[in-house]
Amino acid sequence: MIDLPEAAGLLKAQSRVVILTHSNPDGDTLGCGYSMMRALKKLGIKSKLLNGDKIPEKFSYMFCDNDDVDEEHAFILAVDVADPKLLGPLEKRFSDRVDLCIDHHGSNLIYAENTFVDSSAAAACESVFELIKLMGVQTDADIATCLYTGIATDTGCFRYSNVTAKTHLAAAELISCGARHSFVNTLMFETKSKAYFALEKLCLDSMKLCFNDQVAIIRLTEQMYRESGADESYADAIASIPRQVEGVKIGVTIKERPGGEYKISLRTHEPYDAAAICKTLGGGGHARAAGCQVSGSIEDAERKITEAIKKVII
Repeated sequence: MIDLPEAAGLLKAQSRVVILTHSNPDGDTLGCGYSMMRALKKLGIKSKLLNGDKIPEKFSYMFCDNDDVDEEHAFILAVDVADPKLLGPLEKRFSDRVDLCIDHHGSNLIYAENTFVDSSAAAACESVFELIKLMGVQTDADIATCLYTGIATDTGCFRYSNVTAKTHLAAAELISCGARHSFVNTLMFETKSKAYFALEKLCLDSMKLCFNDQVAIIRLTEQMYRESGADESYADAIASIPRQVEGVKIGVTIKERPGGEYKISLRTHEPYDAAAICKTLGGGGHARAAGCQVSGSIEDAERKITEAIKKVII
């Protein structure tokens, strides 16, 4: 474990950096990655961002051209990646090669040679913002917009319980640096396609309540994607739905992935710890939002998560 000044020193000493972001990418991992790419380029350091999945088009405003970087001899930086398994298709290539990890998940497995984790941060972008300043890079409007995206999306536009005064102060500073906050908020929280609404309807039709209506479970299958015309980029927005039902304390979304795998996303209200529940199935995350992945059928996935919840439900 190292501190941010040490992390800044490590990065400034490099000539080429490969940045790893987690599969099924969200605004935080991409906000970290693309802001860091821009910061490194300002220092004359070549950088390349990799993701095991296709990056959703809605994040295209953050995109930055990859430099020609020799991956075999580059410094490997992972951002917002608590577990090498989250690298997805990139895991085999890089799981034992990560030189530095910057994260905000208390469940981080400390798999990198050097690790900085601030579990009090609402988003990894909070820490990356401080890191970029320690590297002596001025935060321009493009960097600020990337970082603001990560903070806004990981806090549900500042609605979740992970938000602190520090989160608001960071967002305010990013806005003063030129972050396109209104554009980001409109795109991320107020704009949904017809395909999304078709997918949401199918998911709502699958909803079931259990444990005296304290738990809501919905399914998100490959068939639903085909029928609605949507894709996996809509999954994060869908995952927040079950917890919104009045009286529900634990919202569960079971998402089918290729190869007979199912990703389970939990969103909870107090007193239930989503990370603790998911940890029993090999996953992790935060107290109010966490996930895990299981194999088998969708019925197997539902049975496993309901058994885990049964052990803690009041």
